[in-house]
Amino acid sequence: MQKEQFIKSMVAEDIGRGDLFSRITTSKNIRAFIIAKSSGVFAGREYIDTFADIYKLSLEWHIDDGEAFEIGEKLLFIEGDSKIILSLERSILDIALHASSIASLTASYVEAIDGTGVTLLDTRKTRPLLRVFEKYAVRCGGGINHRMGLDDSLMLKDTHLKTIDDLDGFMKSVRKQIPFTSKIEIECEDMEMVKRAMGARADIVMCDNMSLALTKEVVEYRDTNYPHILLEASGNVTLDTIKEIALTGVDAISSGAIIHQANWIDLSMKVE
Repeated sequence: MQKEQFIKSMVAEDIGRGDLFSRITTSKNIRAFIIAKSSGVFAGREYIDTFADIYKLSLEWHIDDGEAFEIGEKLLFIEGDSKIILSLERSILDIALHASSIASLTASYVEAIDGTGVTLLDTRKTRPLLRVFEKYAVRCGGGINHRMGLDDSLMLKDTHLKTIDDLDGFMKSVRKQIPFTSKIEIECEDMEMVKRAMGARADIVMCDNMSLALTKEVVEYRDTNYPHILLEASGNVTLDTIKEIALTGVDAISSGAIIHQANWIDLSMKVE
């Protein structure tokens, strides 16, 4: 969904048949600001800029996407018609709150593996119709997007593999049918499947819910036999475990938690 359409749908949901306060008041020029009531990493500027474009608001930014903020900081000043600003208050805050919460949690995961050379990836565990928005927030927090959808690359999970009788034959056939730039990733739960996947010329092998010891074994096998294949670790990734997983030697770690476990931070709008 394009940003403008997304923003207009948000506002329509909130305003409904019309803001009752706007019906009974006279317009005046006001200046409002968003203030941080907790610390975090900011995200949402691209979307709030779209609000300003659509509804003719003047913005004075004191922060950019991906920058950290502390309690008490004034992040943004908004100037314009009082009716418009007050009608949009909740929608603007919800964008900043939702995106900044994901960015803040993502940043903490990225910090936990700093210096390891391992990349933090998100997943497709996103809220319906919010994938582009939530994955944008991940990028603001320093994470990297995994595939956006089923058309990006081909991932063969355990459910797909149950339908494939001849993996080698399937891989040779599918290479002639998917785009040249599309990668193929195969999910593996044990060493036997890892060897099959690598032998079948997968571009990426996912170590799914593997123990640290098994993951290290996979890394050693890859380094010795198929050094060009990328390794992704996934499953049971938390702030407490991610550093140990990174130190196994994988190339990337994917986590759905950076999106679906992000607790909302506290931002507020005030009028001067």
